[in-house]
Amino acid sequence: MRVVALWVLATWCAECVWGGFTVVDYPLVALFLGPLYGSVAVLIREVARRRGGGWPVMVLLAAAFGVVQAGLVDQSLFDRAALAGTEFAEWNRAAEATWVPGLGFSAEQLFEWVRNHVWLSVCAPIAVVEACSAPAVRRVPWLSRRGVVGLVVLYVLGSVVNWSGSGRVVSSVQVAAVLVVAAGLVAAALWTCPPARPESVSRVGPLVLGVLVLVVELGAWFFGGGWLGLGLRVVALLLVVVLAVRWARSGRHVVAVWGAGLVSAAVGAFLAPPYEAAEPWLMVVSDVFGAVLVAGLLVVAWRRSGSVRVALR
Repeated sequence: MRVVALWVLATWCAECVWGGFTVVDYPLVALFLGPLYGSVAVLIREVARRRGGGWPVMVLLAAAFGVVQAGLVDQSLFDRAALAGTEFAEWNRAAEATWVPGLGFSAEQLFEWVRNHVWLSVCAPIAVVEACSAPAVRRVPWLSRRGVVGLVVLYVLGSVVNWSGSGRVVSSVQVAAVLVVAAGLVAAALWTCPPARPESVSRVGPLVLGVLVLVVELGAWFFGGGWLGLGLRVVALLLVVVLAVRWARSGRHVVAVWGAGLVSAAVGAFLAPPYEAAEPWLMVVSDVFGAVLVAGLLVVAWRRSGSVRVALR
């Protein structure tokens, strides 16, 4: 049940919590994108927990997934026509203000997509499902070897289906760049060890920490585009990392940090259109459903997580 819950939640968070699809599209999202997003989230958690690692490992592996997903699977990072027929066509054009010549991609889009995959597609769903699980199984592996192999096969099949919709767009140089970056992130994740420092009581409560992270997240909406706006967003993300590393010491702190990203995405859904134009009433219903679901999940995760000291590792 835990694996299924993470599989479904990761898929929904990846494409729906921020308003990418309406409620009528949820079954198709689960069918076609579940093997891609859900499988990866479960596998990343499994690798981290089997190695005795924690959040640094999961963040690095999720970043590697984000780079591969945007660069090689759906190829939206390099395919300028990927969003041309969607409601995000204007943002796609505006993102060219941070164009990286030679490699042919927008630095803004790379940052946003990888960041969202780390936060929404992988880490926030893991944090919620682990918090809702029994304490004895929160930090242990959940899959058998057959389960791991099965999810790897599902992920490969999901990637092939997703890739076949675009065909080959990327050049050999772009493929090499993506593979080098992804390999570096994976290597860093596998070499990351849990911190040796003892766990301690945080001087900042989890609710205060969550509000601080949410304020930073919402504030980043107003930084504008271009290189300046991107630079400010990077600084904001680094500030979130500093806040989390410095003060997250319990299960509720972890839920508060990652949950702030879900809240930000659910709020942003009211301001962002889905990929395909939809009736206003349907968008409102979908956004309200997403907000209520996020609130309910975080309330349950908050109550189940308690004050058990875990540290952000």
